[in-house]
Amino acid sequence: MDSENTALWLPARGKKFEVGPAPVPEPGDEEVVVRVRAVAVNFLDTLPGYAYRFVLPWVRFPMVIGTDVAGEVVAVGRNVSRLSVGERVLGHAVGVEKSRNRPAEGAFQHLVVLMQHLVAPIPGALAFEQAAVLPLALSTAATGLFQSDHLGLPLPTSVPTEKNSTVLVWGASTSVGINAVQLARSAGYRVVATASPRNHDWVRSVGAAEVVDYRSKTVVAELLQAIGGQPLAGTVAIGSGSLPPAVKVARRAKGTRKVASAHPDPVTRLRAWRARRKNVQVSAIWGASLKDNEVGPAIYTSFLPQALASNAYRAEPRATVVGHGLTDVPNALELLREGVSGEKLVVTI
Repeated sequence: MDSENTALWLPARGKKFEVGPAPVPEPGDEEVVVRVRAVAVNFLDTLPGYAYRFVLPWVRFPMVIGTDVAGEVVAVGRNVSRLSVGERVLGHAVGVEKSRNRPAEGAFQHLVVLMQHLVAPIPGALAFEQAAVLPLALSTAATGLFQSDHLGLPLPTSVPTEKNSTVLVWGASTSVGINAVQLARSAGYRVVATASPRNHDWVRSVGAAEVVDYRSKTVVAELLQAIGGQPLAGTVAIGSGSLPPAVKVARRAKGTRKVASAHPDPVTRLRAWRARRKNVQVSAIWGASLKDNEVGPAIYTSFLPQALASNAYRAEPRATVVGHGLTDVPNALELLREGVSGEKLVVTI
């Protein structure tokens, strides 16, 4: 393992990032240390200083943030037998989570500590840059689909049994949405989705049976027609403005009236209350919560390694490399704030 470590530090709420030395971490009993080769950036990483008071009020500074990691295992803790030193992996870093809350577990550094059940080996043909697009988006989609406090669907398998029901994914061309489509199909469900027309073919290519333009004035009617006579197993609503029309579809379709919302909307609770009055159950997804239940190991340990190796699951969306080295991560975050579509911004380390 490297004898030195360097991190991109966030010194305090609202301050600018600083690159500087960091302790060389040691893995705990259920942890591994990974030499980071690529990171992806997410909107959670772009929080302005004041937002930490509301979204992540427990975070202690200075902190190393970041969630999406791909690299090589350089040390394993006791009780870790499924991963070995030198193995190429991707992983979900959870340093900013309330129950972890330590810089050693933030993605934006050379050596990061990861919980072993949130790490998956990757095939040799999958580049680190492309593998790094998966973790947070995959975790968020899996949380919404499979956790019992959300849709509670049966877990995905490499050879799924087809179900006679449909999952609606509103916002399928987002990074969370494209993973939700694949995971729902891997659980045996027919998928109906929304996306802009330029992304329809892409969304179909990962398994959606029908794709509707979310900006259509008749989108709710078109989705109900696409769902047809099959019962709705549940809905994942992703992106700004997705929840109200998703609730309308859930109210009118046959089947389960559950909507898992993956947008950090400050009025989600109010909308959830209104939805309950219409007999629709709305839940707000927190993507890292799968670290504390059976969904985390089911995805990263049991499902993903084989699915990636067999090409049954694709690392999507497309990675766009926008920098090299920790000093380029802040630039990547600025680009993300400007908006992206159908891609994930990645920095190699």
